[in-house]
Amino acid sequence: MIERKPFDELPTEEDQGRTARCHFSIDKIDGRKRGDLGCMCVWTDEEMSPDTGLPLQVHANIEIVVYVREGTVTHTDSLGNEGRIDAGCVQVTSAGTGIRHSEYNLEQTAARIFQMWMTPISPGGSPAWGVQPCPVAVHSGCFMAIASGLESDCDALPIRARARVLNAKLKGGQSVKYPLHASRRAYLVPSTGSVDVNGIRITARDGAAIRDIEVVTITAVDDADLIMVDIL
Repeated sequence: MIERKPFDELPTEEDQGRTARCHFSIDKIDGRKRGDLGCMCVWTDEEMSPDTGLPLQVHANIEIVVYVREGTVTHTDSLGNEGRIDAGCVQVTSAGTGIRHSEYNLEQTAARIFQMWMTPISPGGSPAWGVQPCPVAVHSGCFMAIASGLESDCDALPIRARARVLNAKLKGGQSVKYPLHASRRAYLVPSTGSVDVNGIRITARDGAAIRDIEVVTITAVDDADLIMVDIL
């Protein structure tokens, strides 16, 4: 089953130059318990105007994955980390026992991000932060893990959750197959472009909730950049 979540129908949050469309939130996904998506509990599509963003906030026992779609975001935290996350890069903040952090757009153009939250396998642990470019330039046409709870995904940033965050860049007409197995769930959002997911048209920034499917076949209608979370 594939359920399309049109971007224009997603709930909107606005706060001091930041606009977020919520694919789902900490408590629910369209009236269903968030357990339908396992450890996955938040996915927002956010735009930050210049000199705005997410001020210093405190989190614990949550895995936060940020994919920068456009522009640049600057991260600072209580561990002393500070870094720029450019478009096409992924950031992971493992809150562990607790971390104070902020993500801010210090540039003169808007920044657009996907932000995903996942519950860890177990609470506690030392907080950690990492950032790296998505390794897709030489792997066009296939999914690559960019953040993962599997040790076998050695090139991906580690997360302490039962999930894989995947990125694919497809040319128009190109297809990719991903074995999901019927027992698992996935959520897919095209950052850009339109795709057909097992025959269902998903346009840019729409969501696709995927379940009870053993193989997901994605065909790009035009050039597309995709983010998909496979909940293990």
